[in-house]
Amino acid sequence: MFNNHIKIAWRALLKHKALFTINILGLSIGVAAALIIFLFVSDELSYDRFHRNSDQIVRVVLKGKMNGEVIKEAATPGPVGPTLQEEFPEVLKATRLRPQGTPQITYKNNTFRDHKFAYVDSNFFEVFTVPFLKGDSKTALKEPNTIIITQELASKYFGEENPIGQLLDFKEWKQQFKVTGVMQQLPQNSHFHFDVFGSMEGVADAKEARWIVSNYHNYLLLDNSSESKAIENKLPGIVEKYMGPQIKKTLGMTYEEFKDGNEIGLFLQPLTDIHLHSDFADVSNLEPGGDIKTVYIFSAIAIFILIIACINFMNLSTAAASKRAKEVGVKKVMGSSRSELIRQFLIESCIATMIAMFLAVIIVILTLPLFNNLSGKTLDMAYILDPKLLLYFGFLGIFISFLAGSYPAFFLSSFKPIIALKNTFKNTGKTKGIRSGLVVFQFMISVGLIIATLVVDQQMAFIQNKDIGYQKDQILVLRDSWMLGANEEVFKEQLAKDPRVSSITMSGHIPAGPTYTYMTRIYAGQNSEAVRRSVVYNIDEQYIPTLGMELVAGRNFSKDFGSESKNMIINETSARILGFTNDAVGKTVTMAINNEGGTKTYTIIGVVKDFHFNSLHEPIDQLIMLHDKSSGLIIRAKTADMSALIASVRHLWNSFNTSEPFSYGLLDELYNQTYIKEQKMGAILRIFALLTIFVACLGLFGLITFTAEQRFKEIGIRKVLGSSVPQIITMLSSDFLKLVLISFLIAFPLGFYVMNIWLEDFAYRIQIQWWIFALAGLITIGIVFMTISWKSFKAASMNPVNSLRTE
Repeated sequence: MFNNHIKIAWRALLKHKALFTINILGLSIGVAAALIIFLFVSDELSYDRFHRNSDQIVRVVLKGKMNGEVIKEAATPGPVGPTLQEEFPEVLKATRLRPQGTPQITYKNNTFRDHKFAYVDSNFFEVFTVPFLKGDSKTALKEPNTIIITQELASKYFGEENPIGQLLDFKEWKQQFKVTGVMQQLPQNSHFHFDVFGSMEGVADAKEARWIVSNYHNYLLLDNSSESKAIENKLPGIVEKYMGPQIKKTLGMTYEEFKDGNEIGLFLQPLTDIHLHSDFADVSNLEPGGDIKTVYIFSAIAIFILIIACINFMNLSTAAASKRAKEVGVKKVMGSSRSELIRQFLIESCIATMIAMFLAVIIVILTLPLFNNLSGKTLDMAYILDPKLLLYFGFLGIFISFLAGSYPAFFLSSFKPIIALKNTFKNTGKTKGIRSGLVVFQFMISVGLIIATLVVDQQMAFIQNKDIGYQKDQILVLRDSWMLGANEEVFKEQLAKDPRVSSITMSGHIPAGPTYTYMTRIYAGQNSEAVRRSVVYNIDEQYIPTLGMELVAGRNFSKDFGSESKNMIINETSARILGFTNDAVGKTVTMAINNEGGTKTYTIIGVVKDFHFNSLHEPIDQLIMLHDKSSGLIIRAKTADMSALIASVRHLWNSFNTSEPFSYGLLDELYNQTYIKEQKMGAILRIFALLTIFVACLGLFGLITFTAEQRFKEIGIRKVLGSSVPQIITMLSSDFLKLVLISFLIAFPLGFYVMNIWLEDFAYRIQIQWWIFALAGLITIGIVFMTISWKSFKAASMNPVNSLRTE
């Protein structure tokens, strides 16, 4: 009996090849899109969950406010972790991590700098789960000057030699480190990635009780995840007990006086929240994180495109019900029960769904590399073959089969035999209303995604065209010129002689991309109670003209004025915050020079126009510029052939016979990389908007096909009575265009609301204009009209004799 149902179902599907093809194509695209997004979302939500005790690990973070400045730092003082372990029995272990960049490593005659180094406490691997291949994770970092490296580095450095016990030379630090362990590479879904972990035992700074310098990432392993809130409630007492005395020593005020208008506190952040829920500046995070809003948006897209694909299936199946009315009548007369008919139609749905699911997997396999390129992920087939995912995939297939086939099954099987055999069945207003509502829903989502795509594109165009306060084009950045050591100045002088070089400045402070950044405390004159933190740039006299910045008051640093060591230049924001409302030039600013209360007074000689040295997500902050030596070169070119200039610079670099690799960046590219996450989101949104409207139009094409067939005789009669082809096209198209227009009434306000929430992440943003909605509407109407006009034209152009002579 079951085999018979399958044969009948297969024949029924093949009998209506056009609708069957449209159904399969729409469903497979919808399932494939949903599956790819599911892989993306699963990966985003999996960050740091591979650690054995991930739900019991928290990171200590610093938050507060000082004279109006909001403080959010993922890095905290060194003593925080050990102190909390001593103070609270709920803390089973505390461990620290301190990034140290990419130091040069030498082994025998080979030199390497393709790794990331961090100091960690010896118990680090008792808190975090990192599989060891060689050595003992519990004792490997007990001694000073010991390191653990990844398997990849071990193979590169030592080949077939046993890495354990080998000495690696860190010449820049004038230290040698002994390899005591080899570990696996950290998974991609980790919020930090390092190739070398060094023992914290040899770091003198790690043993100092400095509570107002934040250089460490402190992690706690709690007895129970529920203890987090209880510990957090006790942290204000820890801050007052340990940080309070040092605030008095550094700022010259008691902790009680400091709290009058200011806030400072330690908080606990669950490990599994770090990737998606951190709102700290990139400088204090180990790596750029994800965005939970992106996860929500893509999850919604996956659900909607899957629903739209299922809606198409339901719409086309119910729309074609009248064509199978006689079949249902005959089967009922011949003794088929309603349950048998329901089972048959559900089997049809199941077969179609299985074929669509199979095609969906093929589509995923073919398109996953493209999605990885767009999203920056490394998803592969291993994700698809995961048993849990296969189980979910199976449940998804069953769910889609039932959802897409249930209504047609129950609807078709309910026909009365006499009505069915007379073929007098007509679509009821209720059925038509359901189909109309589903069409409105489809295009509401499609229009909403088009609006989202246009808003993202406009925001990215705004970012590209905004006056950022400096000229980013034709700028070559050599961030690592410090590697030349004593030859850096000679290298600069020789570059300056190149006629293709307009100007050159020596500074590691770059307003876009990775940069040297540090902050210090400043206040106007001697008003120490109004202390604020400020970013500090160490520059020379060529920095401002090389980057095309504008001085709005005073002068630039100049050798004509002798020593500039007691002068500073500030930005407009600093002038405003410090209270220099009229003329800041000539005023004095006191700056902290250490954490023991030492200060130095500077005279303001110039005010530079505000420029964006952070991303447009953040408002422009305070900045002071000091005339001080800083390594790194920034070159302004006056040639269109940047490739030739870069080749010349590389040749000059190599002439110094340094073992260091030549690396460079272009400032405009570094600026664009700041918004790579938004660019990727825009590209992915664009693709899924196209897919969504394509799937919706597939369903619409199927419906117009059915409508034309159902009104076959009516069209013939109208043509005989004198109706023209355009009139018939208008008749067939008008109902669908009305539904699309209704979808606009829902999609426009919804799109405006959602995209305004997204734009709130930008301190500098566009205002959503009316033309975005008009353009989204015109695009949708144009696509819809092209979808239905071809079939409508074909139906309207048929010879009416063919329709009138048929029974």
